[in-house]
Amino acid sequence: MSSQIILPRIMQVGASVSTELPNILHDLGCKKPLIVTDKVMMKLGYIQGVADHLMSHNIAYDVFDDTVPEPTVTSIKAGVEMVAAGDYDAIVAVGGGSPIDSAKAIAILGKYGGEMRDYKFPRIVNEPGLPIIAIPTTAGTGSEVTRFTIITDETCDEKMLCVGTGFMPIAALIDYNLTLSLPPRTTADTGIDALTHAMEAYVSKKANQYSDSQAIAAMRLIGPNLRAVFHDGCNQQAREAMMLGSTLAGIAFSNASVALVHGMSRPIGAFFHVPHGLSNAMLLPNVTAFSIPAAPERYADCARAIGVASESDSTEQANEKLLEELRALNLELNVPTPEKFGINKDVFFDKIPMMAAQAVASGSPANNPKVPSEAEIAKLYAQLW
Repeated sequence: MSSQIILPRIMQVGASVSTELPNILHDLGCKKPLIVTDKVMMKLGYIQGVADHLMSHNIAYDVFDDTVPEPTVTSIKAGVEMVAAGDYDAIVAVGGGSPIDSAKAIAILGKYGGEMRDYKFPRIVNEPGLPIIAIPTTAGTGSEVTRFTIITDETCDEKMLCVGTGFMPIAALIDYNLTLSLPPRTTADTGIDALTHAMEAYVSKKANQYSDSQAIAAMRLIGPNLRAVFHDGCNQQAREAMMLGSTLAGIAFSNASVALVHGMSRPIGAFFHVPHGLSNAMLLPNVTAFSIPAAPERYADCARAIGVASESDSTEQANEKLLEELRALNLELNVPTPEKFGINKDVFFDKIPMMAAQAVASGSPANNPKVPSEAEIAKLYAQLW
């Protein structure tokens, strides 16, 4: 059985590689990009830096900066209209997962039209949209190297998973210098998101030798460095390790798929506006405990790769240490419970049946080592309280 591996055509990794954007555009034959970003990136001066590099090479551009955390059909609408009415030949996505996910949707909808719902899974979108050059500013989502985007339909609070090579950036500039100013909360949430990507890719029923190699490498980078960057954002060595780990984790899950944590995480984000990495963190310990009996050796490998278990530990000992570590990590990184996040208990429990149904419909739980029933997913949601 073979595995199809999908990657960006160009990846540059290292300090200050984001300054190579004009050369990448030239190599791709692109002359007028639309920069897709958010207000925070504008305020922090990242976009001015990108613009200065483009202007120094006489490259015309426009900016769409109205993307929002957890992008929605409405939030991308103006960007889609700009592409449909303009003469852009590329999109430069600058920011965390939300601007990059928004850019992916804009690149397809702006070129082909229709509604975002037309492109949701199980449809596979392999039509090429406008070429995307992704410049991530967080070490977490891995969106710069994935063939996925997630857009919320706010009319029904559904996070729509969209899949296909059409959403894969053509180039990724992975510059850890851009993460040095991230605040601790964002650092923690995106870091646990990357860890979840690597773990779920490794235990996924769709895992393969290639994705395994990327997932293990990612965990070896993320495990020893996540606490370090949370406590000291200026630790360049740890920031560099987290940035590469995040990208490798993105490559792993893009080619193996995520599983139950992500399937359950998306509805929490859609209904209660919990940042994606944070909802992953809330779920990761309990979902891992639920799943270990179906893949104990795989989870033991995760414990060893993260660095909390040794080769001399038995499978059972390694998995005990893994669960201890995930719980300790949430405590140290101040991951709140749903209640402490501010979610109303009655509303949360009222939404559990719908969240469980949406989780199953996403397809991700079917990749889990232990495939849960809708009732089991509902029980796991209840256990979060």
